[in-house]
Amino acid sequence: MPTTNSEITQAIETLVAKTKSIRLPDELQNKLNEIFSHLKISSKSEDTFWQNYQKTSKYIEWIIGLPWFKESQDILDLDYAREKLDESHYGLSEVKERILEHISVLALQKNRHPDQNLRAPILLFVGLVGTGKTTMAKSIATVFNRKLIRIPFGGLGDPLYLRGQSRVHPEAEPGQIIKGLRNVGVKNPVILLDEIDRVADDALNTIMGVLVELLDPEQNSRFSDHFIEYPFDLSQVFFVATCNNTKRIATAVLDRLEVIQMPSYTDEEKIAIGRDYLFPSALKESGLSNDELQIKDAIWPQVVRPLGFDAGVRTLKRNIERLCQKTARLIFEGKIKSLVVDESNVKEFLPKW
Repeated sequence: MPTTNSEITQAIETLVAKTKSIRLPDELQNKLNEIFSHLKISSKSEDTFWQNYQKTSKYIEWIIGLPWFKESQDILDLDYAREKLDESHYGLSEVKERILEHISVLALQKNRHPDQNLRAPILLFVGLVGTGKTTMAKSIATVFNRKLIRIPFGGLGDPLYLRGQSRVHPEAEPGQIIKGLRNVGVKNPVILLDEIDRVADDALNTIMGVLVELLDPEQNSRFSDHFIEYPFDLSQVFFVATCNNTKRIATAVLDRLEVIQMPSYTDEEKIAIGRDYLFPSALKESGLSNDELQIKDAIWPQVVRPLGFDAGVRTLKRNIERLCQKTARLIFEGKIKSLVVDESNVKEFLPKW
């Protein structure tokens, strides 16, 4: 059945009402008014109108879903930050001190210059696998009371993944930056750019070009996504990037980052991490109590010694989790009521080397 003029008018008015229901930048509202004017003109052809309407409706849903002015309130408390960092990471005192320094600077800026926009730092954690780069970024989000967006770069081969595709393409959609912002609902999250040294070889230069815009304080206040086609202010985002090494990262990108080395763990540090952090967590995840599984202190050097050549603690974490899972199965099957891992049985419950 043909569409009436009143139905077309009602459809357009519905879109207009959506854009009026939230606060948008004035220039963006003017742009939307032009889009609505073109939509009205296309109503002379019913088929053309509904094609344009579907595209416009999708665009409007993205526009009104973005946090153009909404921010989360930072927690700028050194004692709280120190407590949370110590809860999630053993050692790494230099890294923690650097984060505390950033908190201090932001707090002073806020107290003494409340009318100025505070630019968050841009950090690059460099270290081998398992040294805590990604989890440190998550801890930063917790410390500041900010939302976290993680964007993995491993194998990334298309810059459009980051900055979207033009709406002239039928299946166009925004890039991961804009998608992440809509998901978290605030304009000042922590954005984790994970493993930026692992992008595909044939896209390295173009993706590094996008990173320059993302991480440059003079440019990221007007970040352009090809789908949105209107600048979004990323100047309040706390960017954290990670990499194994900096060899494949463009100099122009490194110039915009503060490089923080994540050191490898010693055996002594791994013992403390395994005993005080990983083991209690694995017990809880396996449904075990402290009385049902214990590891004698004298055994911990044997648990981590074969891993002493590893920079991080991922293998150690997996082995502890496996120990807990094996114990949970034995208890569930009624074969044992509890287990104490000591010299007599350590090789039965941990990998044999």
